[in-house]
Amino acid sequence: MALKTEGNFGVVERGEWSYEATVGVGPLRFGMAVSEVIGAAEVLGPAKVSDCRRQYAVFSQTWKVEVSRHGGGPSAPAVTAYVSQDAGLFAVACDAAQGPQVTYHGLLLVGRDMGQLESDMIAYAEVHDVQFRYTCEGHAGPDDPGIVVRAQPVGVVLRSRPLFMVPRDGAWTEWDSLPSEED
Repeated sequence: MALKTEGNFGVVERGEWSYEATVGVGPLRFGMAVSEVIGAAEVLGPAKVSDCRRQYAVFSQTWKVEVSRHGGGPSAPAVTAYVSQDAGLFAVACDAAQGPQVTYHGLLLVGRDMGQLESDMIAYAEVHDVQFRYTCEGHAGPDDPGIVVRAQPVGVVLRSRPLFMVPRDGAWTEWDSLPSEED
């Protein structure tokens, strides 16, 4: 699907993925082993696996699975999945420029101008009489503990790069579970 995003961000071929809290995003299901993540991610493109730096001793061995787009030249991975030895897949980050489109109750979460996403979150909350939340970094996002909205520079604009998560082994919350590579 060709998607024209706001401003001069351009047209990018991107798939559409669904998100289901505590279950997964797109073809990726929380709890999957590295080999299962690689197999499921093949719909998007080839995967490269590497070790993650161990930030805290309480966490088991963790791997980063970077998935590029089929036929794409050298660019940032479209999706980065984090897999713990004990918990399996616990986090999926969608690149702001290359990642698949993921919506939350009709709101596009990936690749959005951060200010526009905040405005849309406020409007959505007012219309539907629901809550939204700000991250520790000051970014607005859904009031869903499984979604952590992060900012990624794309050109001169900060765009949304959400992480879809469940707590991993030894962590109380998704914030405690953030992979060291996402700090």
